Order: sequence, then structure tokens, then C-alpha cells
Amino acid sequence: MPSSQVSKENSHVKFSVHEVGTVKSVRECIVRVEGLPSCINGQIIEFKSGARGMVFGFNQQEAQILVFSAKGAIRVGDEVYSRAEFLHLPVGDKFLGRLVNSLCEPIDDQGPVEPADYRPVFAEAAGVMDRIPVKETLETGTLLIDAVIPIAKGQRQLLIGDRLSGKTTVAVDAIINQAGKDVLCIYCAIGKTYSSILKIVNLFREKGVMPYSILVSGAASSAMGEQYLAPYSAAMLGEYFMRQGKDVLVVFDDLTKHAWVYREISLLMERTPGREAYPGDIFYIHSQLVERAGYLKPELGGGSMTFFPIAEILQGDVTGYISSNLISMTDGQIYFNTTLFNKGIRPAIDFGLSVSRIGNKAQWPAMKALSEKLRLEYIQYQELLQMTQLRTSGLSKEAEERLKKGQAITQLLIQDKNKPSSMEAEIVYLFALSLGILDSISTSEIKKFKDEFIPKLNAWYPGLLQEIRTAQVLTDSTIEKLYDALGKAFQTI
Repeated sequence: MPSSQVSKENSHVKFSVHEVGTVKSVRECIVRVEGLPSCINGQIIEFKSGARGMVFGFNQQEAQILVFSAKGAIRVGDEVYSRAEFLHLPVGDKFLGRLVNSLCEPIDDQGPVEPADYRPVFAEAAGVMDRIPVKETLETGTLLIDAVIPIAKGQRQLLIGDRLSGKTTVAVDAIINQAGKDVLCIYCAIGKTYSSILKIVNLFREKGVMPYSILVSGAASSAMGEQYLAPYSAAMLGEYFMRQGKDVLVVFDDLTKHAWVYREISLLMERTPGREAYPGDIFYIHSQLVERAGYLKPELGGGSMTFFPIAEILQGDVTGYISSNLISMTDGQIYFNTTLFNKGIRPAIDFGLSVSRIGNKAQWPAMKALSEKLRLEYIQYQELLQMTQLRTSGLSKEAEERLKKGQAITQLLIQDKNKPSSMEAEIVYLFALSLGILDSISTSEIKKFKDEFIPKLNAWYPGLLQEIRTAQVLTDSTIEKLYDALGKAFQTI
């Protein structure tokens, strides 16, 4: 055969250079492999069965591989392949409206998703010089949060409380409230049952949330590797949109279960357990995640990514290892009190233990002016209520007025689930509260006021709420119109 023909045939041959190893042992999601002398942490490994994994640790004799999903049986003696690549997963606008797993593979039976790009899952967070101070408020739709614990775009706000205390409801309401506000949302479920994830999907479809949302599932029924990967994949999808100059809200539900998964993986790898049997680097894996939130400077797109990590605690103990770690690495926490929840005060947010360290810098001036005394008045009311609950008479006039004011605040802050309020409506409610006109009416009348006043206001003054949104302050003309509207409304209540 002529040499020219040989060279022509060889020019079409594709070469693939990779290391080959052998499976030494299999223990749940941890596979020990020998024969990969050049491996490094985070490197992707492919198994003969088609499953993929990641180098999670190694020594001179073997590498420990975390398997992402069990696509096929992995047996001792099987070959494994390494191409010295780190984990990159698909991203793109077409992921909006879809339910995907931790590997960004669609699991909603709506066909494949065409990716626009591939991004590293474990990317480094933007540096300090790549960020700017927060400047815009994130409207959660929950009056208590928007008024007293304001959250800014680019902030990391922890939602912490006992099981079934309303944490997920507040986070989901914040996502529902982003409709029409040009904020993309990512809901990441970690260790939840698949049925509960489907409830969230159905709620999002019912409320019209899916067009601007992505759901990432690390369900309890999935492999531990997928559950571990889920929050990083959600952050990666959020970073893609943030780098395009868009605002993103990411909810991690919840990081306590993520810590449980990582503890189980570490124990399977025979790593030395530390406090509460968690590995020593549990702080690092969560801080590495939450640091990726922020507000980028214009040269890098000018987008923002806000994180709502959720943490579950036992019997109100916020001093646990994971919860105290998360509190120390976020910009504030919202504490959900089971006692308040059982009393029917929902959302059951405890004023005393909740704080937002940077959110007030971006709060609307109108909201800031109307809510500056709200926290103090409510805490004083709670203390006075405890002191006077056994007394039925003999209270001073001042104490009675404080109790009436506190009862009005309580009823105003109680909010039905999945019914977020607009920021303009919240300002109108607080304006009515500041005038004292809610102090003298009953609980049922306050509820009637909340349900009926905004539609009436729109009918009487069609552009007034838009004026409040545009100006973000209460002008003299706006106040005059509100006085007139409140006067009309309370004649019929």
C-alpha cells in the first residue's frame, strides 16, 4: 500500500488519551480504584457500566471515587477511565421551566434540553474586586420580611427553624413573588421525597412560576452523589444567568440534609469524624457554596445572585454544629419559631432572633420610614402580653393602647401561604398602621381591610400604586390620596 494512502487513512483516526484503572472495592456510593497514578481531586471518572463519578480522595495505592448515579452495576475488577477533566455540566436559557437532576439531565418527561454552554460545577466564587455593594431590594412578598428583615439582591439569608415551621413556604412565596420582576429563580431540593418535589412543581405551574424558574432535584431516592452535587449544580446554573447581567434567586432546601449526606459519604470513606460525627471540612463545603452569591460589577455583567439556604434544627436549638456554621457564613438569618406557628401566627418569624445585616442599605425609603419602629413596638407588645396575660383589669391606659397596637401589628403581619403581597401594598398597609386607625378595629375587620382595600384603592386612584413603586417614597400628593382612600374605606368597614 502506498505511503500516501496510509497517511491519508491515519489522518481520520481519532485518538483518546486516558488513564485506565481497576475497581478494587465497592461500598455504597464509594468505589476504590487502583491504577490511576495521575488523578487529582475533582477529576471525572467513567466506569465500564456507563456510570460517572468524581475523585473524592486518594493515596499512593488507590483513589476513592464518589459515584453520581447507578446507571449500571459496578463490579470489582471492572475497568475505569480518566481523561484528566473536571466536572462541567450544561447550562442555558432553555433550562428555564424544567425539572432536572443534579447532572442537569431533565427528569420531567418533556424531552432533552439543548445546552448553550458547559460550566464548571465547582467554580471559584467571584473575588472582592469583582463585586459591588448591594443596591436593590429583593421583594419577598412577605410583609414581615420586607419591612423588618429586608433582603437585598446579592445577599445570603439563612432560613432556620424546626421541621414544619414554614421555612419552605416563605422561600416558595419569594419565588412566586418574582413574577414580572425580571428575577430568575432556582429551587434546589436536597434529600426531599419525590412526592414533595412534585407538589412544588405543581404549585409553580399553577402560579405561573415555571417560565422563569428551574427546579434541581436531589431527591432522597437518588444516589448520595447526586444529593451532594445538587446545590453546586444549582449555583452553577445561577452563575450562568448572573454572568449575563440577570438577577437570580436560589433556594437550597435544605443544607442540613446536605450535611447529613456529606457526613455519610465521609464515614463510608473512613475519614475521621469530628464534632457530631461530621468531617472537619464540612464548614468548607458550605462556605465554598454560599460565597458564590453576590452582586457583580458592570464589567462582569452586573448581575446578582441571592441565596436562601434553609437549615433545619431540633427543638429550637440554633447552637448546633451545622446551624452555627451557616449562621456565621451568611448575611443574616430568619428564625422560625414553632411556638408562634402553633399559635396561628404565620409566618412564624421570631423578631428577636432574626436579623438582616446588609438588606436595609437597599430598602425602599418609604418602607424604611414606616417600619423603623415596628420591631421595637412588636417586641414590647410581646413582653407586655406575657406580663399581663393573667391580669384582666387594672391596666393603665398606656398599656391598653400598647396591647391594641400590638394586636393590630400581629394581625397585619399574619399572611396566608402562597399569597405574596406587592411592595406597594405593604407600604399602604403600614401607612394605615402608622395612623393608628387599625388599633381600634377588630381582628376580622383588619383581615377584611387587607383583602378589600387594595382593589378599592386601584378603582379610586388607578395609578397610585405605580407612583409609589416608581418613586419608592410617599410624596405629599400620594399621602393626600391615601388619606382620602382610607377615609372612604373605613366608612364602610
